[in-house]
Amino acid sequence: MGVFGSAGRGHVRPAGVDTSRRTATLHASGHTGLSRIGERVGVIPSHGGYRKLRSFQAAQIVYDATVVFCDRFVDRRSRTHDQMVQAARSGVQNIAEGSVASATSKKTELKLTGVARASLEELLLDYEDFLRQRGLKLWRKDDPRAQVVRQQYRSESSDKSDRPTSTGS
Repeated sequence: MGVFGSAGRGHVRPAGVDTSRRTATLHASGHTGLSRIGERVGVIPSHGGYRKLRSFQAAQIVYDATVVFCDRFVDRRSRTHDQMVQAARSGVQNIAEGSVASATSKKTELKLTGVARASLEELLLDYEDFLRQRGLKLWRKDDPRAQVVRQQYRSESSDKSDRPTSTGS
């Protein structure tokens, strides 16, 4: 019978799991929607709060800024324009997909997070290439001008879980 046993038409449940705790409905999209029954702890953890993640918010800012940057400074018909915009979009989308996937597979969550990271690294290299090819200076992270830009986009409304914790004094 495999991992999922039959629970009636349109429903699936993990084999050997007490369904008095939770029910799962298989939607046409292929995703399972879970509804809680009673107060007991369920089999599948909560997930999908990606919009509050600082990484998601930062990736969205990078995506939006990349679209504006490319439209202004990179020929819209060039492969570089498409690659930069798609790398930025991929960063955002894979953070979101990884967060949603975390409910059922930590392996998938980590894989998608790695894809997002690789996409954003590719985008960073494209920006560095742009500067280098035009003889422009790359600011170091501690450059006062870079600090001003970073401070402007710092958010206190994001989920604190993806921020580094400070160690005691």
